[in-house]
Amino acid sequence: MTGMSDTIIRVENIWKQYRLGTINSGTFKEDLGRWLRSTVLGRKDPFSPEEGEPGGSPDPRRKWFWALKDISFEVNKGEVVGVIGKNGAGKSTLLKILSRITRPTRGRIRGIGRVASLLEVGTGFHEELSGRENIFLNGNILGMANREIREKLDQIIAFSGVEKFIDTPVKRYSSGMYVRLAFAVAAHLEPEILIVDEVLAVGDAEFQKRCLGKMNDISKREGCTVIFVSHNMQSIQTLCTRVMLIEQGVLTSQGKPAQVVSDYIRQSRRYDFVKTWPSVSEAPGNQYIRIRKLELLPDWVGNQSIIDIRTPLQICFSFTCLAADINLCLGVHLFTISGDCIFDVSSVPQQIQACTYEAKCTIPGNFLNDGAYYISLIFVKDTSDPLFYLEECLSFEVEDYRENYAWFGKWMGHVRPAFPVQIRPVSGT
Repeated sequence: MTGMSDTIIRVENIWKQYRLGTINSGTFKEDLGRWLRSTVLGRKDPFSPEEGEPGGSPDPRRKWFWALKDISFEVNKGEVVGVIGKNGAGKSTLLKILSRITRPTRGRIRGIGRVASLLEVGTGFHEELSGRENIFLNGNILGMANREIREKLDQIIAFSGVEKFIDTPVKRYSSGMYVRLAFAVAAHLEPEILIVDEVLAVGDAEFQKRCLGKMNDISKREGCTVIFVSHNMQSIQTLCTRVMLIEQGVLTSQGKPAQVVSDYIRQSRRYDFVKTWPSVSEAPGNQYIRIRKLELLPDWVGNQSIIDIRTPLQICFSFTCLAADINLCLGVHLFTISGDCIFDVSSVPQQIQACTYEAKCTIPGNFLNDGAYYISLIFVKDTSDPLFYLEECLSFEVEDYRENYAWFGKWMGHVRPAFPVQIRPVSGT
């Protein structure tokens, strides 16, 4: 059994609160007064609400919410801890606090060692510096001497696969190149704790496989502690020694990966057929792409009111392109709720302009097995440069349907196509 001396992270009653819509009080005078009272005089901020606690009442002029609520846990040296939960549950907020990017509203973290984090594309990079210079910059931030960094330099460059561009300013890198170099730096510069968010999703499948292998290797061989957020339940169960489930800012369960993942999958079965964003500024996306509408349209068979294995499904979505002359390829990914990819289909690359487009993709009936699924979209420039990835944007559940079958067990596999198997006599007995 692991002793207390092996504890590398101890999180004690962490709360994190954000105010919606604005980051200041409205006036410079009010902001300065708040800072003086809370920081210099050590008094309570009069605009800080205590929502969710007995006797608390937030300032009615503000809109506040708790991103994390009373989170406590410990992580031991060498553990690989997975963090799962729905989008918006508070996973990324927790990782930002562990990475010291933001501070908790209340509570404290004790015993943290040297941390390397990979939370979003280009984390810790200076865009005007070259890839090589950023490797040294990140190593220095981690407290490593240049001599130590030079010893690892060839390994980092080889792992990243960006040798040709290592002396190019990273502002000219694609998002995929950013991720490859950022992960290579984070994993090779001997951190005591490696924190990785879902950012790896923008990399190709082969690179993701190498990253998972590297995380497994450094945790077992070098004793590095890994904290890993992912929606891919297969990766979570393969890599992690323990899993924590966060729901609406609350740590609801933690334990063996198989059990926690099974509970999460069972709770996550749901329908999510339509999402609409009338305003471009509020729509998900970036400076290239903004998603305007997503819709799943079942082609009901007869008097159907539920999706079953016979039901054809049409995936319809519209998006606004904000940049002109992009050679765009659009991919549709279908996953089981446990993160297994059923298919990855894409459009033919085509030159698009700055306007709004519609797209459709059809899943035929008698193809999917019963179970819960979700859809993700990826927008790729020039067939290799990911522009935007929208994960788990639609979800649905397929019910079973059987006719003239005496067996009612679970059908094997994720797909259940109606391929005919024919039997015919070829000779007498």
